[in-house]
This record gives sequence, C-alpha cells and structure tokens, in this order.
Amino acid sequence: MNLTLILFYVLAVAAVATATGLLLSRNSVYAALFLVLNFATVAIFYLLLGAPFIALVQVTVYAGAIMVLFLFVIMLLGAEKLPRGQVLPWQRPLAIGLAALLLVEAGFLLYQRLQTTAILAAPGAELNTTATLQTLGMALFNQYLLPFEVTSILLLVAMIGAIVLTKQVKGEQA
Repeated sequence: MNLTLILFYVLAVAAVATATGLLLSRNSVYAALFLVLNFATVAIFYLLLGAPFIALVQVTVYAGAIMVLFLFVIMLLGAEKLPRGQVLPWQRPLAIGLAALLLVEAGFLLYQRLQTTAILAAPGAELNTTATLQTLGMALFNQYLLPFEVTSILLLVAMIGAIVLTKQVKGEQA
C-alpha cells in the first residue's frame, strides 16, 4: 500500500465525516464550516488526481467566494440556529424510497463499470498545459461570459433580497 492510497482513504473518511456533520448540524454556521471542509477535501482529491487547476478553482470559487457569501447571508439573517421543524407524515417514506432508489442506481452503475473491459489511457505528457489554459480562458471570457455575468447578477440579487427581507421597519422590535 503506497502513500497515495493511504492519503486517499484518510481523505475519504474525512469527506464522509464532514458531509455527515453538514447534514446533522442544527447550527447553520457549523454546517457551512463543515461544507468548507468538505470542499477542501475534494480539492485535495483533485490534487491527487493530477488536476491542480481544478483544485485551485474548487478552493477559490466554492470555499472562497460562495461560502463567504453564504456565511454573510446566514449572519445577516440571524438564522444560525435552525428551529425544530414539523415533520410531515409522507416525508420519511419518501426519503427512504429515494435513498433505496439511489442505492440501487449506484449498485447498477458499479456493476456496469466492473463489466466494462475498456482500457483508459493515462494522461500523457504530450498535453500542452499552457495552450489548454489559454483555450479555457478564451472560452470562459468569450463563449461563456454571459452565463458567468448572469450568475454574478443572480448572486447579487439574492444578497440584496436577503437584506430587504431582514430589514426592520424603524421603531419596530424584533
């Protein structure tokens, strides 16, 4: 067993633990911090796979920008602690059914993957990294500029909406 495999197992346990902590946390701030830790472990997975650019994008975009915005909105709304919700009678059977469907689908995909005999080529050294990054940058700022800008406007509108929803009328007590 080599060092990469040991690191993978440790990161896999950390990723599952942080995802479980995210789902089970009643405090929104703690849930957001568990999500940041999960993003960090996924970024290290990308580094192990030999994709440093995707790892950097994972950290800067998700853990950096989106999670800071999410934490800002949580703190602004004052919704750190989630109230005890009312459970509807149909929620638990639906959740169990969907979980069973997900497990069946995952089992089918694993079975199908094990039956495949195709040989995948390893990423070769013939790939020109500089040209690939230039192509990615040109596509991002030419072909995908409009979706990028629309996403930033949607995030701005969501933040303004959160501020307007939480703004108290002068003289009104919370």
